[in-house]
Amino acid sequence: MGYSMHPSGSSEKGGNSFEREEQRKERRKRREWKDQKLKPAFRPVSLVRALSKMGFASRREGKGVVESGRVRVNGSIVTDPAFWVFMERDRILVDGNRVRQAAREYIALNKPRGLVTTARDEQGRETVYECLRGAGASRLIPVGRLDKASEGLLFFTTDTAWAQSILDPVGRLPKVYQVQVGRHLGEQDLERLCSGVELGDGTRVKAADAKILRRGKVNCWVEITLHGGVNRQIRRMMTLLEAEVLRLVRVAIGPVKLGDLPKGHFRRARPLIASEGIGQEYFINFFRMI
Repeated sequence: MGYSMHPSGSSEKGGNSFEREEQRKERRKRREWKDQKLKPAFRPVSLVRALSKMGFASRREGKGVVESGRVRVNGSIVTDPAFWVFMERDRILVDGNRVRQAAREYIALNKPRGLVTTARDEQGRETVYECLRGAGASRLIPVGRLDKASEGLLFFTTDTAWAQSILDPVGRLPKVYQVQVGRHLGEQDLERLCSGVELGDGTRVKAADAKILRRGKVNCWVEITLHGGVNRQIRRMMTLLEAEVLRLVRVAIGPVKLGDLPKGHFRRARPLIASEGIGQEYFINFFRMI
């Protein structure tokens, strides 16, 4: 990679001005490295974020651990929580014990309606984490969101680099939804969805594909595929078509289908290859395990 520099200065309290200046230089260099287009696994992160990503402590807990002088990076005590480290190369010790990357976890959940996608809700509403009891949920983060009234496939992981690769709009990973609306949609409606509509805030959005699945007496089910997307995109598009959304179910993300996973249940998976190989190819290889 050509980046071999490690912390050379200590941030111990009482250090002289020369040491403090060296620490400032080191932090500047690490910020420059972060701006370069390196794979996420090889980018520097703050020390507290590294402790969190490795499963040692939350960022708030890690901040107290670092500021108390209990952490060494490559032999030097570091008390600055924002100090940059390379997780793949730097040696991080807390109280003399090496901190190592916790095993990465990956979970697919069939989210029921009525739950919000957050760890804690200020309004006291039930969250998706109610479905993840026994799954080590305290370290799991959702990969994207489904609103309270929506249901279906939702990923959780402790691998933030992998999560970012799934959400990256550049990857154009298709997400498929089955939507029940309160009236019959015609070919003109489908064409409008795919050619694009302008939302109330001026954002122009479109579906990658839209097709009728089945029709009832007064309503119908339509399958919509999105690449990327904005908040509540399908509901907002349907509002413009004057079609009330009765149900909205995400049934697939990329090659992964919801299948027969029961509502409110989850499945674990194990990666076939390391998360350095992020992107759609990694995504496909990984989720063959589900």
